[in-house]
This record gives sequence, C-alpha cells and structure tokens, in this order.
Amino acid sequence: MIGVNDDQLMKRTAVHYRIGGKVLSIARSQALSRGGTMVTSGAAAPRRRGRPAEAERAQRRDDILDTAVRLFVAGGFRQVTLDDIVAEAHVTKRTIYAYFGDRTEIFLAAVERLRQRTLDRPADDDSLEDLAAKIVFALHSDEAVGLHRLMITEARNFPDLAERFYRDGPQAYIAALNERLPEPDPDRARSLFTLLLGEPHRQRLLGLCPAPSRATAAEHARTALRQLGIPSAMRPEPDRG
Repeated sequence: MIGVNDDQLMKRTAVHYRIGGKVLSIARSQALSRGGTMVTSGAAAPRRRGRPAEAERAQRRDDILDTAVRLFVAGGFRQVTLDDIVAEAHVTKRTIYAYFGDRTEIFLAAVERLRQRTLDRPADDDSLEDLAAKIVFALHSDEAVGLHRLMITEARNFPDLAERFYRDGPQAYIAALNERLPEPDPDRARSLFTLLLGEPHRQRLLGLCPAPSRATAAEHARTALRQLGIPSAMRPEPDRG
C-alpha cells in the first residue's frame, strides 16, 4: 500500500456507469496531494468470512450437544435452561435455534446422534453379531446411560418427550436388529434387544459397574445371540436386485 503523508488529503469520489439504462455508482477513495498528484491504494478490499464449512458446522453442533448432555445429566432436564446451554457452550441463542430449536429438540438430537453413530455407518460385511456388539457398546456407554437415567426421571413430566425418546431410541434399534435376523421376526428382535441390555445395563443405570470395552460388548452380544439360538456369524443377504 502506498502511504499518504501529512501534505496529502483524502478525497472520496464516486464513479458513475450506465449499464442497461441504469446508472450504477461505484465509490472509490483517492489520495490527493496538495500539488494535485493522486496516490491510490493498491491493497485489495478485506475478504469477508463466509459461512462455516460443513466440517466446522458439524463440529460446532457436536460441541453444543456435548455441552447440553453434560448439563442435562448433571442438573436435570427441567433445571437446565437454554441460557445455561448458551453460556456454557459459548454460543448465541440464535446459533442454538439455527442448529436445533428448543431444549426438547436438543435432547432428542443427542439421542438421534447416538443412534446414527451406531446404526447409520455399517460396514458392508457387518454381521448380526457386529451390529449387536455396536448396540451394546453404545447403549452401555456413559452418554447413553446418562440420557436413559434422565428420561426415566422426566418421563412423567414430559410424556411426549418420552414417546419420542422411545421411538428414536429403542424402537429404532429393534427395527435394525429385525432387518438383520435370518428371517424378520419383530418379537425375536425385541427379545434380542432386551438381552443386549439385560442385567449389565441395570447395573450401569445404578452406577455399579463401568462402561464395557469393545471386547466385553462383543462377548455380551455373542451370549445374547446364543441364548436365542441365532447364528452369531449371520450376515445380511446380498442385494440381488
């Protein structure tokens, strides 16, 4: 950038162009010295920061959900306000509304995220045992157990929330298991899901044992399948369409 010294004056002018019968005005700045010599700036206009990239938006969404879940689990659904989440996550209410909406939608988004991480990224060769092990690992995790405890506490006060929690959570897992069975059988899928929670999940809810490792979750899944007489290595039939 060429500087302007004390003997120079800044003068703002406008250049007018006629395009298609319309006059457009484009403002520019000129530095005029008292001797009449013009000195202009060669610097480009500052670039405006665009909308966050998709990866950045996803990370911000996860950060907000992590904060909200932590607050909900520690303080309860009714006690945590939207202002609490805004302050703790260091965002604005406008951001919260843009990503989610109200507290109910934030809670359900956390349930949905857990389900998506468990069910929406299957490998092509995942067996029924693989899926069952993923469900055990996910639903016995600290996050899932915290959400489950919270929902049990708040179900009476928020029946609509409880209904959506069941639909977006347990019901979705049962449906996924049913699709992987050798032959679809909703009753058998529900029985399998019940075994995948079982007594270890009750102990987790009571805080009597830690979250399982991947290996422990896999063994739990194999045991549940064996109890129902389902082949543990059963894989989905290839699409012949």
